[in-house]
Amino acid sequence: MKRNKNKITVAIDSPAAAGAGTQAKLIAKEYNLFYLDTGKIYRHIGYLTLKRKNINYTKIKYNISKLKIIDLKKKKLLTDKVARSASIIAKDKKIRDIVKNFQLQCAYYPPSKFNGSILDGRDITSVLMKNAMFKFYITASLETRAKRRYLEYKKLKKKISFKNVLKSLKNRDKLDKNRKFSPLVKTKDSILINTTKLSKKACFEKIKAIMDKKLNFNGNI
Repeated sequence: MKRNKNKITVAIDSPAAAGAGTQAKLIAKEYNLFYLDTGKIYRHIGYLTLKRKNINYTKIKYNISKLKIIDLKKKKLLTDKVARSASIIAKDKKIRDIVKNFQLQCAYYPPSKFNGSILDGRDITSVLMKNAMFKFYITASLETRAKRRYLEYKKLKKKISFKNVLKSLKNRDKLDKNRKFSPLVKTKDSILINTTKLSKKACFEKIKAIMDKKLNFNGNI
């Protein structure tokens, strides 16, 4: 799908808990971009699958055709059980094909009130938005990501050990990077942002500087 040259398009890929979601929200707010966390779509389907105990492609296709962004903001999608289900679901090519149209619509035809779009996930730079204006790969060390996720769980008052969080993320990385269809990879034209030693603010300022330089040069803002 061709990029509208009058719109800003940002694609972000990252392993779990690297801070991509936080940065995507900050970028979306700064540049008035429509934001889609594509992982939440798989969590949504993962939750439905857990609830129904099986995969019904017809029902999933219908559900995605009626999907609203507000449906992806429900707290029930944030459990570790749903995350594991989402990782398994994401390996299914039939489901990825069903989800793809919804993602492309968000990426290239966001509501007119926005200056463009920003999507983050695992295959955004490599599959969904190959011709995005900006492509970033945000990462951090496994231990750093585990600490961040552990603190998130503590704030939510979830009883889980750091050891189990570390193990869960390690397994998640393995699933994301080794799946047959649309695995997590850093494309050659993606800008690497390592957040291991960066604060949220420092990371955002780094990304903003990169974007402002190109946008000002092209006269888009």
